[in-house]
Amino acid sequence: MLEDFVDSFLNLDIVLRAMPILWRGLVQTLLLAAIVVPLGLAHGMAIALLSRARSRWVRWPLAVWTDTFRALPPLVLLIFLYAGLPFLGVDLGPWGAVALAFFLNTGSYYGEVLRAGLDSVPPGQMEAARALGLRPSLALWLVVIPQAVRNVLPDLVSNTLEVVKLTSIASVVALPELLFQARQAQSVTYNASPIVAAALAYFIILWPVVRLLSRLENRAVASGRG
Repeated sequence: MLEDFVDSFLNLDIVLRAMPILWRGLVQTLLLAAIVVPLGLAHGMAIALLSRARSRWVRWPLAVWTDTFRALPPLVLLIFLYAGLPFLGVDLGPWGAVALAFFLNTGSYYGEVLRAGLDSVPPGQMEAARALGLRPSLALWLVVIPQAVRNVLPDLVSNTLEVVKLTSIASVVALPELLFQARQAQSVTYNASPIVAAALAYFIILWPVVRLLSRLENRAVASGRG
């Protein structure tokens, strides 16, 4: 029984033979994460800043926009963009569909986190920066935003961790990231060992981020008690 388990899920020979395509998939996953995380952060920062607008004609449509893309399952959104938009004459391809889906979905979550961070900065900080002669835009970027990011850093790291894990859904549109390549190897070898190897690769990549998140959360708790 144990032999069958090892042969089906921990077959080192099959993993070694599948390593070239698994490696290519890992590179694609890292490249994908390097693209979608900054896109999401940029979208989130734009949402956070616009949410502070005085006009309700800006805030209300923005709230609808944010709630819509937070409510839509990322997989459904990705499939719609990849398979639905071509019927409207827009073919984004796998990379374009994944980038846009993550831009819309993860940006909405980042936006809520960053908005909370901006709200946590006392108004006196902006006033003090203005008293020192800084223009409003400079005061925002040099004084308010750094403090806001620091206040919600654990949440930002946690959200980024989820975004990187979520890149695995790109396999449904045949983007050759790590999970897609592992499934291809599994279909050829009729063995689950490449899937296990992919899971191990995700663990090795994300475990340091998990540890960093734990330290940030512990530090935040200690600061709150202090």
